[in-house]
Amino acid sequence: MPLWPSEILEFDYRRWMQIRENHPCWDRFLIKLLEKGYSTKEKRERELLHLDADERYAIFLEEYPTLESRVKQHMIASYLGITPESLSRIRKNRES
Repeated sequence: MPLWPSEILEFDYRRWMQIRENHPCWDRFLIKLLEKGYSTKEKRERELLHLDADERYAIFLEEYPTLESRVKQHMIASYLGITPESLSRIRKNRES
């Protein structure tokens, strides 16, 4: 299973506040990041409220096409708000 290269940065809080004060572009960046996070959260909640499990699974497959083979079924089921047994049933129905 290939891993995505990543890098973790750690900042001292006081230093971070100084950077933000001296470079307002970071505030704009943070606002954009929060807006994207909020939008993602709202979309997910809307799907949980208005779509059935099969529709949510179809969206999951469309948005994350390679993730199903790399993540355990119970984790996908949890993300979809269903039991692993329900996910298994949905997958079986899609195969036939």
